[in-house]
Amino acid sequence: MSAVQPSTASSTPTWHTLTVDAACSSLGSGQSGLRSAEAAERLATYGPNELQAAERISPWTILFEQFKNVLIIILLIATVLSIFFGHGVEAVAITVIVLFSVVLGFIQEYRAERAIEALRQMAAPNATVLRDGKEVVIPARDLVPGDLIRLHTGDKIPADARLIESINLQIEESALTGESVPVEKHANVLADPNLAVGDRKNMVYGGTAATYGRGRAVVVATGMNTEFGKIAQMLQTVETGRTLLQQNLDKLGAALARAAFIVILIIVGLGVFRGQPFIEMLIFGIALAVAVVPEALPAVITISLAIGVQRMVKRNALVRRLPAVETLGRTSYICSDKTGTLTKDEMTVRDVYVDGQTLHVSGAGYDPSGHFSQNGSAITPSETVQHFLKAAVLASDSTIAQNGAGWHVKGDPTEGALVVAAAKAGLDKPQLDAQYPRLQEIPFTSERKRMTTLHTFSPGTMAYSKGAPEIVLDSCTHHLTNGGPSPLQPEDRQAILGVATEMASRALRVLAVAYKPDPSLETAEQGMTFLGLAGMIDPPRPEAREAIQICERAGIKPVMITGDHPLTAQAVARELGLLKSGRVVTGAELESLSDAEFARQVETIEIYARVSPSHKLRVVSALQDKGHVVAMTGDGVNDAPALKKADIGIAMGITGTDVTKEAAAITLTDDNFASIVAAVEEGRGIFSNIKKYLMYLLSSNTGEITLMAGASLLGLPLPLSAVQILYVNLATDGLPALALAVDPPDKDIMELPPRNPRAGIFSRPMVTIMGIAGLWSGFVNLNLFAWAMNSGRTLSQAMTMTFVSLVVIQFFKAYNHRSEYHSVVDRPLRNRWLNLAIVWELMLILLILYVPFLRDIFGTYSLSLTDWLIVVAVAATITPVLEIVKWMIRRGWLGKLD
Repeated sequence: MSAVQPSTASSTPTWHTLTVDAACSSLGSGQSGLRSAEAAERLATYGPNELQAAERISPWTILFEQFKNVLIIILLIATVLSIFFGHGVEAVAITVIVLFSVVLGFIQEYRAERAIEALRQMAAPNATVLRDGKEVVIPARDLVPGDLIRLHTGDKIPADARLIESINLQIEESALTGESVPVEKHANVLADPNLAVGDRKNMVYGGTAATYGRGRAVVVATGMNTEFGKIAQMLQTVETGRTLLQQNLDKLGAALARAAFIVILIIVGLGVFRGQPFIEMLIFGIALAVAVVPEALPAVITISLAIGVQRMVKRNALVRRLPAVETLGRTSYICSDKTGTLTKDEMTVRDVYVDGQTLHVSGAGYDPSGHFSQNGSAITPSETVQHFLKAAVLASDSTIAQNGAGWHVKGDPTEGALVVAAAKAGLDKPQLDAQYPRLQEIPFTSERKRMTTLHTFSPGTMAYSKGAPEIVLDSCTHHLTNGGPSPLQPEDRQAILGVATEMASRALRVLAVAYKPDPSLETAEQGMTFLGLAGMIDPPRPEAREAIQICERAGIKPVMITGDHPLTAQAVARELGLLKSGRVVTGAELESLSDAEFARQVETIEIYARVSPSHKLRVVSALQDKGHVVAMTGDGVNDAPALKKADIGIAMGITGTDVTKEAAAITLTDDNFASIVAAVEEGRGIFSNIKKYLMYLLSSNTGEITLMAGASLLGLPLPLSAVQILYVNLATDGLPALALAVDPPDKDIMELPPRNPRAGIFSRPMVTIMGIAGLWSGFVNLNLFAWAMNSGRTLSQAMTMTFVSLVVIQFFKAYNHRSEYHSVVDRPLRNRWLNLAIVWELMLILLILYVPFLRDIFGTYSLSLTDWLIVVAVAATITPVLEIVKWMIRRGWLGKLD
């Protein structure tokens, strides 16, 4: 007995091109299966038939990784220094922020390792196998190459296998290939060695399921060598990388760390040089350095993302990894699966051809809502059309039902489409079945390509038949017209076949229906009367077309990537408006392209058909290499590796497999492509709010540093104490910044192109507005301090006026920084959280000024009405300054908006 060859990419035979005898011979097997001893040896050689998980990352390693963030390290240092110098409240606040960020990051990464586990759970638990010439049931994990297995309706396929015998066998492969209907299988040789997985009709694959018929097959691959195993290997080797937001925040943290160190050196050095106590200046320098570092940044980022996640849930999107929300806002390409994503994954009758006329049937999916129309005008189906639909329903076994999730079909989806079409004409299958009971039937087989049923009729009996047009038409001698049955002339046959061909050219699946009165079962399929044709398709989602249009206005390019047939893909894409001037490429054509050739063409391709999981991964990688931020949507196991590789993976919640959901960052709860548009809008809004926070906080910090550094350089006393600086940084900056995290997005946010993935958070206009706001704040407050000192006020009074002015000017900036280019008067005060934050901060500042023991702590005094008028007037000057800057930004004088 010959040895079994290991299934590797280099040595695996193209099993579908081998005869049954050649396949069995290559595997050292025969018609009686393997001997138990031989199977045991092979099990020891190749290992169990199960997916092997890669080496798992220790939870402690994942936890330790969270502390490698630069901002986290800075905050931990600030915590230690705060404790050392007696600032316990600040230390506790910073510690809470650090723990919140670390725990959240740990949970996200720990959950991300579960995709392989979900894939393993899809394997069949048992298999019916021939061992020692006897049929036995064994655990599927004990299968080996060369085993002969039996398959029956409802079985999960336990391993990849070459069919030896197929009796009406149909396999549901949508999770693996994206094929929207069960695939009819056979055992014949297929000559083309380059056939896509979905076209290998003589093969069955582990993880799929038999929906009809039965068969026998010889196992050719087990465990990690199966098609599912290859997907598992891709999932293990795909590296997801850090999101753009995480990379930008790392750079920001490093820059702020350097800035904090320089601030301490300068301020402490100048103070000591002027003769001030070293310890006092060191404490002050640390306080100012803490002001430079935005302690609330991790919290604000997390809160922004978390609030965005809550809003996305209301718009049917669940987020598993928070940073993915912001990445979605940068998306420039959406690579979408067809079946169940752009389409409903519910076969639907589109056209019926009866008595020489074609009628259109409206509606999509299994919902029996819709009507019949001709030339754009709604009509009531004629008696001939009613007869055609009644015959199609009675010759079908499927039924439709409604539950909480909507309408669904019990049985074959093609038959379900006929039942739904009849329901749109007012015909109810249960009533028809009760009125015309089925007496006998000739079942469908892949060889006959038709099904015929015999029913009680009044008077007598009636036979109804449905199947392939050319088969059914060959058995007909008449066709039904409004005037009754009429002889079927050669030109009539040509006309009917011409209509069937035209329907098929639009990727419709075409069935013919016929009847015969009072037949015997033996003569039922002879001398029949032709009733009509039904053309059906898995239709595009009605809302997907509008969603694609919105994506295009937002500068996002949608691309279809499917395992389905090219004609079907093109028909759906044209209807959606997705296929324009771009190309359609099959998996075989993609395979023939070198990486360099594909890189040159990838941006011109709009549809990829008959592709494998590795092809999808290659498409995503090629687009990323071109600098695009790629979102990949899908529901099948075949989508999982590409979802994990993509910048943002989006899984379908209803039809999606657990594997896909675990690999994805976002799951759509309604499987609706249109929900992606809502998610993109939320992602853009979240990033916009993060920018608002950074503009507000860093311009405020710049103002504080400018004020303190200016005073030191001019030889003036320090205008703020350490406790005042810490208060401004931790209290005044904090709440308004958090409120900006929930600011409503600009109305034109989906009219802008995606942000440049190579650009950082800080665009030139953003840096300009931050810099001018910070410098102006430092300039006017320094002048206020100097004026107060020269006006006869004490140092404490001058410091108090400067302290209050610094707080109030940041209130004005909070409203001005709600947009980097829209005028403040164009943004209504719709952010109630910001309004409440400002009111709260005003109350706190009044308590600090007018409650005696708080005055002692903060070193303040009670401002007079005149002092207040001066302080507010100085602070208000920031608004006209920023309005002028925004006016220049809108005209493009200060750089391009990102």
